[in-house]
Amino acid sequence: MTKAIPKIGSRRKVRIGLRRNARFSLRKSARRITKGVIHVQASFNNTIITVTDPQGRVVFWSSAGTCGFKSSRKASPYAGQRTAVDAIRTVGLQRAEVMVKGAGSGRDAALRAIAKSGVRLSCIRDVTPMPHNGCRPPKKRRL
Repeated sequence: MTKAIPKIGSRRKVRIGLRRNARFSLRKSARRITKGVIHVQASFNNTIITVTDPQGRVVFWSSAGTCGFKSSRKASPYAGQRTAVDAIRTVGLQRAEVMVKGAGSGRDAALRAIAKSGVRLSCIRDVTPMPHNGCRPPKKRRL
């Protein structure tokens, strides 16, 4: 019996690729606001920046993944910096409050990028959730 020659590219992959490209092109342009709130969520794997108006409605969001970083590079400080610059440049903020959540490596870099971008910051708040005594720890190990 002869072996079937594998196809170089299947139709399904082409369709998925087209959908992926279409998803990025369907992204709406952000509204222009002068005053808002910048939420920085820095995890150990990614940095997500969300820009909202003072009422809390999301205007624009950006993450290290949408800026083109893959896998472990999303967790780097440079990725956090580029993400912050991308979000602020798109919206065109002049005055903002910053709320920082998480302990990732992109946290400080994103704050520095926001401060250097020319946005006047009214306050910087750390809203990282802290447990008030938290869950019960596992039982002590016996050897």
